[in-house]
Amino acid sequence: MEKLNWILLLLFLLACGRSSRDKVEISSLPDPEPIAFISNRDGNTEIYTMASDGTSLLNLTNNQATDYAAGWSPDGKSILFYSDREGDNEIYMMNMDGTNIQRLTTHPASDVLPSLSPDGQTIVFMSDRDSLSRDVYLMDIDGSNVRRLTHNDTYEESPGWSTDGKQILFTRQLRDEKDTTHAANGEIFIMNRDGSNVRRLTNKEGYDSGAKFSPDGASIAFYGLSDGLWDLYTMNADGSNLTNITQDSIECYSPDWSASGDWLVYTAGSENNYNIWIINVESRERRQLTDTPGREVGPSWRKQ
Repeated sequence: MEKLNWILLLLFLLACGRSSRDKVEISSLPDPEPIAFISNRDGNTEIYTMASDGTSLLNLTNNQATDYAAGWSPDGKSILFYSDREGDNEIYMMNMDGTNIQRLTTHPASDVLPSLSPDGQTIVFMSDRDSLSRDVYLMDIDGSNVRRLTHNDTYEESPGWSTDGKQILFTRQLRDEKDTTHAANGEIFIMNRDGSNVRRLTNKEGYDSGAKFSPDGASIAFYGLSDGLWDLYTMNADGSNLTNITQDSIECYSPDWSASGDWLVYTAGSENNYNIWIINVESRERRQLTDTPGREVGPSWRKQ
């Protein structure tokens, strides 16, 4: 009887071990939420969505103009983007199925790269409406109350919100007079949402951009040049612990976090052939989601 009890106990422990391993494997899978991205697979630059395994592809825009920079609203019900469909680059919002398209800006300048705050009330975007270069602006969700946050002659891009909505990440170009390269040096900066307390987070050679906070606010992912190619990096929220997580032989850029913070979706490729991939931040496991001869870029993972 005692021997039987030991056997039953051993079987119980083995079963628990298998259950624990199964849970680890399941939790390591990519989030099931859809991914929005930009593609020219149909001959024109359009906004698409797909499932996180690359299936269920849907063209949302179906417009002859250029539609770009798709980003989800915090509730996952809407997508922000910019388009030149009415003559110049303006910012729009639509339902996640492509219906109910609303134009939010009406300015002759170029308004681009919108990102909605975590509370869903404020949009940060880039515009050259007040200068010869792009600056960071805010506006309310309906396009009203536009205000300028930065005032620089240098090029800026890729604004994004901190998890609590109190700070804004962006890239600022820092060009040395002797630097004749196209991109020059771009570094990641952060500032309060009112434009105050601007400080620099990165200090590495080459252009760095596309910074995104992780869902828990502890890390930042971005892309930067490494040995002549774009790679994905992560760092702590204060700029410390800089890590190249791709170190690939092809270009990797435009990362965005999954809701769990375990995966990044990104663009990878070369010579005008780019596709959407995902990478596990810890294990570095990678999966290719699209496979077309054109350009699939700018992925954004829904967080709901």
